[in-house]
Amino acid sequence: MPSSTVRISKESSNILRAIANQEKKSLQTILDAAIEDYRRHRFLREANKAYSAIRKNPKTWKAELEERKQWDTTLSDGQRD
Repeated sequence: MPSSTVRISKESSNILRAIANQEKKSLQTILDAAIEDYRRHRFLREANKAYSAIRKNPKTWKAELEERKQWDTTLSDGQRD
């Protein structure tokens, strides 16, 4: 797998090493997981911001709720849980 070098602060390096030692995982594994968590957090933050903007506009919020009602009917397919 290709790799690259990224400089981080000594403090972050110490924290990364401590976590890796505690979890008995490689530095790369811990760093990959941290980056993925950050990516997901950013995605959800942006989604929340977008929904907040929609809710502030009564017309667009009404359209959102109507679309949700339409999607709710698609779940009634007769299948058991």
